[in-house]
Amino acid sequence: MTKPPHTWRGVVMSKPVRQPAAKPLAAGPPKIRVAREVAGRGGKGVTVISGLPLSGPELEELAGKLKRSCGAGGAVHDARIEIQGEHRDRLVAELAKLGYDAKRAGG
Repeated sequence: MTKPPHTWRGVVMSKPVRQPAAKPLAAGPPKIRVAREVAGRGGKGVTVISGLPLSGPELEELAGKLKRSCGAGGAVHDARIEIQGEHRDRLVAELAKLGYDAKRAGG
């Protein structure tokens, strides 16, 4: 007597296992999140904007506008804009004025 070749999570099945269908990816606008982070900064908080569909120079230009509107410093790291301090509400409003669908992330 031989074992059937069909297995699922280590359990031998008598019939072939049907794989679940892959979910299609949402083709809507990108999710832009405005969050606060303190990790690796000695307890100093920064506001991080991620998910922007912009290239390097455009991202730098937008970061400059947002920093001026908050009156704070900041930088662009790994396709994310980091602005010093807690400015989530102000940045969400500013991004909405510029036509981006941004949401506040985190507590």
